[in-house]
Amino acid sequence: MNNVKKSFSIRDMENLSGIKAHTIRIWEKRYNLFSPERTVTNIRTYSLKSLQKLLNIVLLYHNGYKISKIARIPEAEIPVIVREIVAKNSEKSHAINAFKLSMINFDQALFFNTYNSLLAERSFREIFVEVFIPLLNELGLLWQTDTISPSHEHFITNLIKQKIYINTEKLQIIEPTRKDKVFVLFLPENEIHELGLLFLNYEINLKGYKSIYLGQTMPIENLVDIIKYYDNIHFVSYFTVSPTKDELDKYVQRFQHDVNAIGGSKLWLLGHQVQHVVHDNLPESVQAFNSIEKLVSQL
Repeated sequence: MNNVKKSFSIRDMENLSGIKAHTIRIWEKRYNLFSPERTVTNIRTYSLKSLQKLLNIVLLYHNGYKISKIARIPEAEIPVIVREIVAKNSEKSHAINAFKLSMINFDQALFFNTYNSLLAERSFREIFVEVFIPLLNELGLLWQTDTISPSHEHFITNLIKQKIYINTEKLQIIEPTRKDKVFVLFLPENEIHELGLLFLNYEINLKGYKSIYLGQTMPIENLVDIIKYYDNIHFVSYFTVSPTKDELDKYVQRFQHDVNAIGGSKLWLLGHQVQHVVHDNLPESVQAFNSIEKLVSQL
């Protein structure tokens, strides 16, 4: 069961806010901004409410408010001021902080207000590359350190997915202008992390190509039928957790044997597991990329 995390260590507070633990303690002691509880072993723990307050304070602090002034603002007014700032300010760092605050509070309105503020000055692609990718990288670290719960991660990633779907659909109603390649995007069996692949689908459509999006946990044998319909297919997959490091070579060999037996198609790979690929050992039809940007440059 995915329980929402409600108690945070001083290290969690530092990881989420970007403010050093030492500074948080000073703010706590000098300005009485937080009231941590203590465990039986005398370790500070902070409530979800304290974390929300800290993220709000940090946003105000980075917008020119002195900490002494923030300490004098009635607590109920702080979120109101934050919302006003987010509505006016679309700077990358402020937006990322606002999205994190949205995640912690499960606040859809704050997510959409922040996104729409960014959209007034940037394209969707710029927002994804300049804001969402750094945000997701931060969330990965927060996840690894158990600072955020699965509920938080699922909430924010599903909101980002919504935006990818909406912007991809706008492109898909237009007839593809480039006919030299057809892209088939899929995740291998037991792989469900599709955010990167969804954005790649958007990029491929933006470049004017036809794409066929098959989604999560797709067995290799189910790819064979597609070859009957199109020439010069480029299969694209994203390996985040599967196949594992030890299974990579076997997966590529099986793809070559089952899908590309007569040649003509390509397999492009991305994701965390690709770092374990030995490029010199790959068949000519298989290519591994260390970033979305590198793959997009090949389109």
